[in-house]
Amino acid sequence: MLSCDICGETVTSEPDMKTHLLIVHMENEVICPFCKLSGVNYDEMCFHIETAHCEQNELERNFERINAIQYGTSDNRKDNTLQCRTEVNSGILSACASNHPKISAQSLPKDGTLKHKDFYSENLTESRKFLKSKEEQCDLSKIKGSIYETMYSPPECPFCGKIEDCSQDMEAHVKTKHANLLDTPLEDCDQPLYDCPMCGLICTNYRILQEHVDLHLEESNFGQGMDRIQCSRDLELAHQLQQEEDRKRRSEESRQEMEEFQKLRRQYGLDNSGGYKQQQLRNMEIEVNRGRMHPSEFHRRKADMMESLAIGIDDGKTKTSGIIEALCRYYQNAATDVKRVWFSAVVDHFHSSFGDKGWGCGYRNFQMLLSSLLQNDVYDDCLKGMSVPCIPKIQSMIEDAWKEGFDPQGASQLNNRLQGTKAWIGACEVYTLLTSLRVKCHIVDFHKATGPLGTHPRLFEWILNYYSSEREGGPKVVCTSKPPIYLQHQGHSRTVVGIEERKNRTLCLLIFDPGCPSREMQKLLKQDMEASSLKQLRKFVGNLKHKQYQIVAVEGVLSSEEKVARRQASQVFTAEKIP
Repeated sequence: MLSCDICGETVTSEPDMKTHLLIVHMENEVICPFCKLSGVNYDEMCFHIETAHCEQNELERNFERINAIQYGTSDNRKDNTLQCRTEVNSGILSACASNHPKISAQSLPKDGTLKHKDFYSENLTESRKFLKSKEEQCDLSKIKGSIYETMYSPPECPFCGKIEDCSQDMEAHVKTKHANLLDTPLEDCDQPLYDCPMCGLICTNYRILQEHVDLHLEESNFGQGMDRIQCSRDLELAHQLQQEEDRKRRSEESRQEMEEFQKLRRQYGLDNSGGYKQQQLRNMEIEVNRGRMHPSEFHRRKADMMESLAIGIDDGKTKTSGIIEALCRYYQNAATDVKRVWFSAVVDHFHSSFGDKGWGCGYRNFQMLLSSLLQNDVYDDCLKGMSVPCIPKIQSMIEDAWKEGFDPQGASQLNNRLQGTKAWIGACEVYTLLTSLRVKCHIVDFHKATGPLGTHPRLFEWILNYYSSEREGGPKVVCTSKPPIYLQHQGHSRTVVGIEERKNRTLCLLIFDPGCPSREMQKLLKQDMEASSLKQLRKFVGNLKHKQYQIVAVEGVLSSEEKVARRQASQVFTAEKIP
């Protein structure tokens, strides 16, 4: 197979090549391949090209050399492939685009490399046409010699690097010296091939492969860097979202805590909504508005209240006296199912009024306890000249005890202030007030259930031992000189005034509840009292199932030294625990 050195067309024999050169390249008009000049002979055209287009003509020769190097298969090709391609893409093509109207980026493949046949035939055909008019008059060998002398440098063997004078000699050299290489497929050659492990591209030089793989790695590193940046942004966004969620959660928790705190403040009378006086007047006004109280009654009660507050003594409108005596008579003549019964000393019942309804049970129970102590000669020394105080006066007395140094922790919890509030009091405040009055007492804490189903049988046993010194023998009804017991549990407090021991050996407490109104308590004063009237007093073991109970039991009178010692001990409040 022979290839035309002018246009690149392939023919099968030398006669066909001569015919091709004569018809294609010599019969047509000679035209300048650079500026389209025509109408001149071959010698004139050669002179024109050498003088007017010397730079373009030199560029043609450079392209020939580049293509010969790029598409050769010698070892030189291995070493120079990447360098040649780089030069073509960067330097030579830019020169071609600026100096030659036929050579531009559009005439190259997408990958920017030079393909021998396409480039050679497309961009050099016109430059070779100027020879066709001469070939009709010259011998084929002379024409070829002239073409090679004009446009090519001496050819170099792609296998061994030998330089020949003309392409015929080079062709003969290759066919004789390297025929075995021409017949060997590319994959069977001794030349090593290198596959790219990332995309499968075949390279003939390991340095080219290395640079090619480096491009992959740079691209991969760039992608990984972008992924890390995106991941960092995602983490930052997730962190911001988490912080926002935590902030909202804390805000919601804070709001709920504040609502619960305000609810507790209202429940325990610490919401600054006024105290006994304000509530008394407000509730009486409501009664008047509802038609259940006459306005004259309102003004009379208001005057009595103001007088009571002024002197600090309870007006006695909620007091019921003589219940203990009536109960002793009843048990003497009735209650056949009761084996023995023990009563405390005489005690008056006080119930809640308009001014303390819902929060005054602790104060009312203290009034019951104090009413018993005031009727007991043992406590005349420490309670001399006292009367049962009204609730605002009790609040003032507790504040005075705090000022003396009693129970600083309890005082702090109530902001050192009770007057003008509806603050609840419990066993600690009752103990503090009694101790400041030199009344000897102590607190017993039944902090957990001691019986089945959350019951407290140990509490009943303790109260029985408190009232009775000897359980066997003696009368059925025992009226002791022991003061009543203050009984506190969650949300309420009551006063224990006695205990029954039944024939079936069960125990039953007798309790005064400040929530029970006077009209109910006065039923106990009747001569023909019915057993059903005792239902509001009786509390069996199964009736007391609160988680915790505390009692304040009075034991006698304190000396001045003992009072000081107990004041010091109250700095860290402790109580006897059972169990």
